[in-house]
Amino acid sequence: QVQLVESGGGSVQAGGSLRLSCEASGSTLTSYCLGWFRQAPGKEREGVASSGRYADYSTSVKDRFAVSRDNAKNTLYLQMNSLKPEDTAMYYCAQADLSSILPAFCPANWVAYKNWGQGTQVTVSS
Repeated sequence: QVQLVESGGGSVQAGGSLRLSCEASGSTLTSYCLGWFRQAPGKEREGVASSGRYADYSTSVKDRFAVSRDNAKNTLYLQMNSLKPEDTAMYYCAQADLSSILPAFCPANWVAYKNWGQGTQVTVSS
C-alpha cells in the first residue's frame, strides 16, 4: 500500500505563500489519481485540487493554487499563493486507484480516495 506523508504547512500572513509536499513510498504514483483536500474545524472536508493528466481546482482556490507532480521524486505538490484566512485548515493528500491508466481528470469528491496522509496544518492570519 502506498504511504503518503505531507509536509510544508505552517503559519503565514494573508497574501503569503506556502508549498505543500506529499511524498509517497511503497509504490510509484504515476498512474494514480491524486488530490489535495482540506478540512477546517467544524466544517466538512472539501476538495482543493486534483491531479490526473490534467489538474483541476475548486472555485475557491483556482488561480491561486497550483498542483503538480514530480514523478522522479514520487511527490505531489501544492503551491499556494495569495493565501487568505479562509484557507486555514488541515490539508491532506490522497490517492485513488481508479484505473491502470491515469485519467484525464480525477474526482473532486474525497469519497473516491481511499489512501490518505496524516495531514499538515496551514494557518493564515489576517
